Amino acid sequence: MPHIRTRFAPSPTGYLHIGGARTALFNYLYARHCGGKFVLRIEDTDRKRSTPEAIDAILWSMEWLQLEWDEGPFYQTERMDLYRERIQALLNAGDAYPCVCTPETLDAKRQAALAEKRKPMYDGTCRPPERAAVPLPEGVPYTIRFRSPESGATVVDDKVKGRVEFHNTELDDLILARSDGSPTYNFCVVCDDIDMGITHIIRGDDHLSNTPRQMQLYRALGSEPPVFAHVPLILGEDKKRLSKRHGATSVTAYRDMGYYPDALNNYLVRLGWSHGDQEIFDAREMVEKFDIDAVGKSSAVFNPEKLLWLNAHYLKERPMSRLAEDTLPYLAAKGYPIPEDRSWLEKIVETLRERAKSLVELVDMAHYFLADTVEIDEKAGRKHLVPETRNLLQEVSVRLRNLADFNEDGIEQVFGDIVAERDIKLGKVAQPVRVALTGSTVSPGIYEVIDVLGRGATLARLAASIRYIDTHSSAAK
Repeated sequence: MPHIRTRFAPSPTGYLHIGGARTALFNYLYARHCGGKFVLRIEDTDRKRSTPEAIDAILWSMEWLQLEWDEGPFYQTERMDLYRERIQALLNAGDAYPCVCTPETLDAKRQAALAEKRKPMYDGTCRPPERAAVPLPEGVPYTIRFRSPESGATVVDDKVKGRVEFHNTELDDLILARSDGSPTYNFCVVCDDIDMGITHIIRGDDHLSNTPRQMQLYRALGSEPPVFAHVPLILGEDKKRLSKRHGATSVTAYRDMGYYPDALNNYLVRLGWSHGDQEIFDAREMVEKFDIDAVGKSSAVFNPEKLLWLNAHYLKERPMSRLAEDTLPYLAAKGYPIPEDRSWLEKIVETLRERAKSLVELVDMAHYFLADTVEIDEKAGRKHLVPETRNLLQEVSVRLRNLADFNEDGIEQVFGDIVAERDIKLGKVAQPVRVALTGSTVSPGIYEVIDVLGRGATLARLAASIRYIDTHSSAAK
């Protein structure tokens, strides 16, 4: 179906939200699945709220998520001539008319309707009795309204919601252009979708109420409406619409937290869509298997823990050399010098990858490898860096200094000899050394840690731990 054309049309009033990212993903996947085109359009007509920074953030997020668009980005602010031309065509045909009702008058009517428990709708004060072109007023401000049908119904055969019927008596005459001449959202959207040949619109179901008005505009402009698919919104775990109170909601925030775009895409595609019981999809599989018909009608609940689980999967599947490179911006963000020896960085990463679920967590875990010194956890120090372990630490230090082959096998032999000679359990020597080298009682295998740290750093930290014991022992007396 090469004629299929979808679009993603964000308003650049902030960062790309998780919900917007899912909408972009669904449109991208459907276009790719059908062999069609995916169009990116920036709806920046809200001059007060749209910012260049938000546009850059949206474009960056789309690129980071690898949602490559085929056409665009188009900007509505660069298309004003088209909107004026289409408004004039509607005026000429009698499908639009000028309205001189002031904002104060309209607000008074709205308040009166609310007080009488009526739906606040425009009452048609300026609507011509017949469908005919009307001269534009002179000397007074006016808006342009669409002359909507007064009877019958507008039916949306939605690919997700099914058949939804709107009675036209419930739809008042939409403003197409404000008194300053600027076109409104619903009108611009329709003009753009017609001009860009959009065949399928996949968007959040919060836009469903706009759809009947837009369908009427399509037809008034001589075009058949595209196919609509309104996807249920993403909810937080409290079953309310996902927002900042539920945690991070922007794509950039997940990048900053060390998530992979593949993990985020994989998670988002499963929010409202399924393919059997399969949970993990690579990019090729998503394109191959995605279809609107498999999108559910129920809202999906955003589960941060499941997303983190998916991210851990992608992190562990990453080739070691690439995973080490992936950590570089996060190392820089923490202020660590970038290791010139990438093989050493790979050794660090290899010891930690099974424990880490994100790149930020991986870098945080690597602090004792990368920092010049470590801070001893108070509780761990009280338990393991005590006078009774001083001689053990000293002996480990001496034997490691004299070790001919400084590798994991040689290091293991040192510990094995000490344990055998002293007839003690491995933990009695390994835990004090672990605290001395990492500052805590939790780390990868102690032989790995020592091997990665290297002889010089290991001996320096063992010496520091002995001083720690001496200092704290004196203070206790």
